[in-house]
Amino acid sequence: MQFGIFSVGDVTPDPTNGRTPSEGERIKAILAIAQKAEEVGLDVFAMGEHHNPPFVPSSPTTMLGYVAARTEKLILSTATTLITTNDPVKIAEDYAMLQHVADGRVDLMMGRGNTGPVYPWFGQDIRQGIELAKENYALLRRLWREDVVDWEGKFRTPLQGFTSTPRPLDGVPPFVWHGSIRSPEIAEQAAFYGDGFFHNNIFWPAEHTRRMVQLYRRRFAHHGHGTPEQAIVGLGGQVFMRKNSQDAVREFRPYFDNAPVYGHGPSLEDFTEQTPLTVGSPQEVIERTLSFRDYVGDYQRQLFLMDHAGLPLKTVLEQLDILGEEVVPVLREEFAIGRPANVPDAPTHQSLRSAGEGQDGREGSAA
Repeated sequence: MQFGIFSVGDVTPDPTNGRTPSEGERIKAILAIAQKAEEVGLDVFAMGEHHNPPFVPSSPTTMLGYVAARTEKLILSTATTLITTNDPVKIAEDYAMLQHVADGRVDLMMGRGNTGPVYPWFGQDIRQGIELAKENYALLRRLWREDVVDWEGKFRTPLQGFTSTPRPLDGVPPFVWHGSIRSPEIAEQAAFYGDGFFHNNIFWPAEHTRRMVQLYRRRFAHHGHGTPEQAIVGLGGQVFMRKNSQDAVREFRPYFDNAPVYGHGPSLEDFTEQTPLTVGSPQEVIERTLSFRDYVGDYQRQLFLMDHAGLPLKTVLEQLDILGEEVVPVLREEFAIGRPANVPDAPTHQSLRSAGEGQDGREGSAA
């Protein structure tokens, strides 16, 4: 099982002193956090994609390329690649290039994002969001798997005899997760292709997450990729830790209360009760995270959001030390207990290369 962190890259004032970092400071902080993730033994660092304030990561490949040059083992992922408003040709080329730069330590999470105005900014109509996701991803798969592509669709100009360069490393496209919070159509898309499904359940109750993951597992089996238990599932989560729970709650409360997404809404206590947000001791984080398996089954990837809401870099790095030293080693051991032998590991470039492509062009590890 893979453990890691993801960042949305928000530039938020620190509510305890009113100071707002510059965009440059925030970008450099994210890069330091990514390198710290490898230092403390995490498996994955994932970067979001946004094109509006208060967020800075408009170019995930630039940031991940930098991190690739300064790490050796860390898997570099996106927390969202906007499949609806990015040109599939550019995605195919950018992430194949990143594959080569990072020696294969790359995968992607496709998503539609959570900012409605991004559609007209890039010449698209939000009312076509699901159809854009379907058509663009179908083209992206062909660009990675066929050396020469002839294609015509609804949302972009046709392609005639087009070859995307560079070709995927070792002829193996990056593994793709489809990220969604609320859309069953995206769970179906992931299941149809035998791709991974990432439910970023940071805002939703357990019952909703359970329904979405179960739908994906059923449809994964329906499309002939294996049993429901063999589907590739990832989850999001949020944590803030101190040795004593009371200290964690006291320190985190002003950041929660003023966070750009859920600030000035539900109380910290209500939010932690109704969503996976866990603010407390390392042991409480361990127990809460282990409980996710009760409603989604054995899964492959757990990512935590830890660097948001104006938290200082020093605090985030302290959180990563706790996560890497006290929490993840226990989670690895506990999640391994009773894990059925037929539940696959999370795909990597090496495992995909060893498995090869299926006869129908679907990725071998999910077939």
